[in-house]
Parts: sequence; structure tokens; C-alpha cells
Amino acid sequence: MSAAAEAVAAAGRDSYGRIVATLIRVTGDWTLAEDCAQDALAAALERWPRDGVPRNPGGWLLTVARNRAVDVLRRAAVENRKLREVAMLWEPPGDAAEEIVDDRLRLIFTCCHPALALEARVALTLRTVAGVPTADIARAFLVGEPAMTRRITRAKSKIADARIPYRVPSGPELGGRLSGVLAVLYLLFTRGYDADGEPAFADEAIRLARLLTRLMPDESEVAALLALFLLQHSRRHARRDAFGNLLTLDRQDRGRWDRAAIAEGLAILTRTPVGGPYALQARIAACHATSRTAEETDWHSIAVWYDHLVRVQPSPVVELNRAVAHSYAYGPAAGLDLLASARAGGGLDNYPAAIAVEADLTARAGDRAGAAELFRRAAAAAPSDVERRALLARAEQL
Repeated sequence: MSAAAEAVAAAGRDSYGRIVATLIRVTGDWTLAEDCAQDALAAALERWPRDGVPRNPGGWLLTVARNRAVDVLRRAAVENRKLREVAMLWEPPGDAAEEIVDDRLRLIFTCCHPALALEARVALTLRTVAGVPTADIARAFLVGEPAMTRRITRAKSKIADARIPYRVPSGPELGGRLSGVLAVLYLLFTRGYDADGEPAFADEAIRLARLLTRLMPDESEVAALLALFLLQHSRRHARRDAFGNLLTLDRQDRGRWDRAAIAEGLAILTRTPVGGPYALQARIAACHATSRTAEETDWHSIAVWYDHLVRVQPSPVVELNRAVAHSYAYGPAAGLDLLASARAGGGLDNYPAAIAVEADLTARAGDRAGAAELFRRAAAAAPSDVERRALLARAEQL
């Protein structure tokens, strides 16, 4: 990929959601906003290799998308008032009180309307706000891409048919939308933190979580989610070696962890009661963040937190992580027993992480040959090259 093409891809990742959200606010047309954002990216792919990358790539994309929207609206002979609203896209923001009503927050709350199923809210916002490919969203939900495509299309149609307003709600309605919004931010962060993820997505999730804490200062789960993000993201610089290979938690240089982010996350937790799923996950992350070495990790406390979490938020992935925690607290046999239970419902079938966990537990139980074969199976199903290399390296070590 050329330098210009890489710049287009990077600008698209950073700016796609902002462009779509802004155009939806001004035009009120979801499809037009997405089409114009895509047209701007296509124009960048054509012009930047020839003319050079602009000094403000995101601003360039927004200008082109805005102009495209104006052209389409003119051809549709819309009233002049609408054209003036489109032209106002470049007006500077208002005072600090208005800063919190971010266009992307408006879009997230629109996508998270209770008229939509929770998974549809999350998937639609990830696709629209962050520009996450449908295949990646499908993998996060452990479903096929065609099924996810249909889900997103139905969600868009429902928003249009129900005339769901594009705004941040207030009063009791705000609290009613909260779980969907938090789920969106959680998956957005995960998309940025995954082995093949884009750091900009994690940064965006943290930024939006900060905005939400200002908007909803009395909601403990909002604060807990921000704490979780900060504690997890504190390890971002230590997760790879000099060659770009993934490093497991026990092999990371803890001197490279971001101590300021850890301190901020821990300070938030001191003001946040235990109870919800994000508060529990944040305390698990805190156990890792406060361990001076891998050997000093308080796995018994982590196992207890996972016992609580699986009751509050039961899911195959939580059960998988619980099996790992119990394996370190009580031995690999205990982990293998819990893994077998987690697989009973079929939710972890063909899930690469579940195969990798079984491989690790099998190796720790003493079956090196069986573990090596499992690591090779996990590598064959891994979603990224960096994960594939790490799993094959484990197989080779055995």
C-alpha cells in the first residue's frame, strides 16, 4: 500500500464517524451521510497520490463530503434553508456548555434507541460511528457476516420508519439508553485494543467515555467503564516486542505500563461502588495493574470477581475468562473443568480464543503434544497474522 493510500485509510478510521455524524445532524438523511463519507474517501484515494496528503486530512474529507451533500440536495431541489444548514458545517463550536453534545454522542444515542434490540444498537453504532467492517462486528458477536449485515440494515430501516430523533435524550429517557451506549463504547474500545485493532478506536472510546462521565456524573457504571478503559489501555505500549510480536501479560515489561493512566483508573474506582459488570471488570483489571510481577498477581481475587461477573453478565466469553482465572488460582484441572462447562452451550464453538485457552491449560496440565496440536488449530482459526504468529510460536516451543 502506498503512503498516500495508508494516509487515506488512517484518515478514514479517524474521521469517518465524525463525518457521518455531522452530516446526519445537518441533513437528517442517514443514507446520504454515509454515501457522502464514502465518496470523500474515494476522492481521497484518487487525489492524494497525485496531489499529496493535505495538512488536515480529516478536514479535507469533511469538506468533500459536505460539498457532495450540497450537490445532492441541490439536485433534489430541497428548500434553501436546508442548504444554509449544510453550509454551516464549518461554523466554529459554541461555548463550553455545548461541547459535551458531540455529534458522535448524538449518533450513538440515536443508534441506541430502545426500539432496537441491544445487539442491533451496538452493531449499528460500531458500523456507523467507528466505520468498523461488518465482518469484524460479526466476529465480535460470534455470528456470520451475512446475518450481521441483515441486522444492521433492519436497524437503519427501523430508525427511519420510526422517525427516531437524532439527539441526546434527557431525564429518565437518558438512563434508559445507557446500557446500549456503554456496550457500544466497550466494543469500540475492544476493537482498538485487539491484537489487530486500531489504537484510534480505543482512544475514541476513552474520549467518548470521558464525555459521558461529564454528562452523567452520578452513573457509577459510566465511571467504571472509563476506569476499565484506562487500566486496560495503560498496557498498550508493552503488548508487543521489538519485532511486533504479541507479548502475553506475564512477559510484558511492566515498567512500560502507563502509570498515570493506572493512577487515574484506580482513583475513579475508589469512588465507584461494586455491582455492575463494568465495575467488576475494572476491579479485575486493577488486580493486574497493581501487581508488581506476574507471579504476585492476586488470582484468587480475580477468580472471585469473575464468579460475580458470570452471575451479573453471563456470556460464553466471560465463562472462558473465568476458566482462565480459576486455572491460575486453583490449577489447570479446575480451569479445564470450567472450560468444558462453558463450551456445553455451543457459544464457543470454533472460537479461536477458546482453543488457545484449552491449549494453554493442556500444556500446564502436562500434555505438551496435545497442547501443541491445539495451538496449531487455534492459529489456523486466528483472525490476524500477529495472533497466528504468536500461537504458532507457542506450538513450536512445545
